[in-house]
Amino acid sequence: MTKLNLIVGTVILAVLFVGAVTGAVWTPYDAMQLDMMNRLQAPSAAHLLGTDEFGRDVLSRLMAGATTSVTIAAATVVVSVLTGTAIGLVSGGTRGWLDRILMACTDALLAFPGILLALILIVVLGAGSLGITLALALAYLPAVIRVVRSSVLSVREKEFVEASRVVGNSELYTMSIHILPNCLAPVSVLATSMFGWVILAESGLSFLGLGVAPPAPTWGNMLAASRPFFEQALWLSIAPGACIAAALLSANLIGDALRDRFDPRMALA
Repeated sequence: MTKLNLIVGTVILAVLFVGAVTGAVWTPYDAMQLDMMNRLQAPSAAHLLGTDEFGRDVLSRLMAGATTSVTIAAATVVVSVLTGTAIGLVSGGTRGWLDRILMACTDALLAFPGILLALILIVVLGAGSLGITLALALAYLPAVIRVVRSSVLSVREKEFVEASRVVGNSELYTMSIHILPNCLAPVSVLATSMFGWVILAESGLSFLGLGVAPPAPTWGNMLAASRPFFEQALWLSIAPGACIAAALLSANLIGDALRDRFDPRMALA
């Protein structure tokens, strides 16, 4: 079952990435081009997923939106994981007053729900790809810090870590070569799940009008724009909604497979 989850999740994620990469360089139609003569056309050979209220090709906008949504999610995960891993290593490796300060700041961030913290930061940083990326990266940063710190605290007392110190290796060398690799398994599971969370959060922010501003397409603002035409043109809601659901499904399947692979308790089950 673990292998099946990994295969299905990887295939779905690969399709989304291919669509995002393709949408960055080519789309069947200009995703921004208005065509009022063909507005709200049902799916056909000319427009495989129909057209929206301004006559724009839905498939083209879906591919262009995938580029934006996937790029924001990937950048957010990279920034959050790299920053959180560095802070978690320092916090768990040094202990003492620095650890207490870092964990106090982490707990302060955890006091705010992630989406609420992102909303506050977007108001400060401004909407747009960069603002959303930084806001969501900071919102999910505490989770990464706590996971890495817990792993460091568990690994740093192992015999091979003590042996590294005994032979004269520096603390930085020991953390980088012996402790960090043993923290990558839980971080990889968290990063995979986080990708799906960020896709959903970005879509939610765009749905509320706080994400990338129209007419630039994202899955969230496409879903928001489809609300007045739900009964008249159902395909406008189905297309972006299916993409968001597929992204979440793939992230969850891969995350579950990685958890089963790396968790020794699951191996004994």
